[in-house]
Formats: sequence, C-alpha cells, structure tokens
Amino acid sequence: MKKREVHASVKDEQLVVKRRDQMIKGAVALFKEKGFHRTTTREIAKASGFSIGTLYEYIRTKEDVLYLVCDHIYDEVQERLQKDLDTKKGTLQSLERGIANYFRVMDELQSEVLVMYQEAKSLNKDALPYVLRKEMEMVAMFEDVIARCVENGEINLTEKQVKMIAHNIFVQGQMWGFRRWALQKLYTLEEYITLQTELLFSGITRMGGEK
Repeated sequence: MKKREVHASVKDEQLVVKRRDQMIKGAVALFKEKGFHRTTTREIAKASGFSIGTLYEYIRTKEDVLYLVCDHIYDEVQERLQKDLDTKKGTLQSLERGIANYFRVMDELQSEVLVMYQEAKSLNKDALPYVLRKEMEMVAMFEDVIARCVENGEINLTEKQVKMIAHNIFVQGQMWGFRRWALQKLYTLEEYITLQTELLFSGITRMGGEK
C-alpha cells in the first residue's frame, strides 16, 4: 500500500516540506484543543503562520491536513524507534532498552499521539489503511527482537506468544500517553518503565522460561 500523494501547486519541494511542517504543528495544537471536525482550515492557516490562500497551495482539503499529521507522527515514532531498537542482537537486554526508549518517545510525543488516535477515524477509506499499516510495522519491530531472543535460546515462546507480547509492549507505551493524567500521580516515567518491564519479563518467564 503506497503513501498517498497530497497535491501541492508549489513546485519547490523544500518549501513544501517547510510549510507542511508548520501546518502540522499548528494543526496538532488545534486538533487537540477542538478536534478535527470543529477546526476550520482558516484556523489551521492562522496557527501555521500564513494565509488561507497560502494554505491551499499545499493541500486541497482539511482531510489532507489530517493525513499529513498522522503520517508525520507515525514516521517520527518509527524513525526514533528504529534508531534505538536493535533487532539483530536478540537479547533480553536489547529488548529492555528498546522498550524503555519506546516509552520515552510516547511520553515526549504525547500530544501528537493522542491527536492521531482520536482523529485517525476521520481519514477516508484510502488513507486509513495506510497509516494503520505503519503501526503494524512498528509492532513487527518488537516481534523481530523477541523472535530473535527465541532463536538465541534466551526464551522459549510460540509464534502467537511472540506476537501477543509485541502488541502488549506497544499498548503499554500508548497507555502512558492516554492515561498519563492518572498515572503520573502515582509514578514517574522511569518508575512506570521499570514496573511495566518487570511485569512483562515476569510474564515471559512464566510463559516460556528464561534460560
């Protein structure tokens, strides 16, 4: 499934990237405050620092802005995850480091991630499968690390158990963003990372036995 092309009448690619970055930042703040449907393109233009006429040189519809926002957020999370998640070593230590880094990314990008999950349902039928597939690619990165741990004999898990653990890790990272308003009253981010990792590894040990 290919990336959807968002039409721009401006031919300067660097300027398109610059303006769309401004647009994304402005839109995220507005979507978080008002939601996608209650936000107007005129408000997006103002928050981006240019006129409504300029806005329409880089997009055709408001839904284009939402698509760019979701695509940008997934790309940023995936890029930062790939940078620090070692899928080749296949050790529990590398898995632990990858989990900690992912949770920290979720903390830093909380506003963006909340907007993405709240508003992705408003994407059209062509765009939604593309952005959801990008999430599955990130889950698959954790699957690869866990599967490599199995190959190296560090743990003994079935393929279904590997997939379930990868999804659990992903959801636990999201949970810090979705419920940080409650969790941060009980734990610091580092305490949350430590406790969730301990619970996860305890479950892995019970399921397959750490060697």
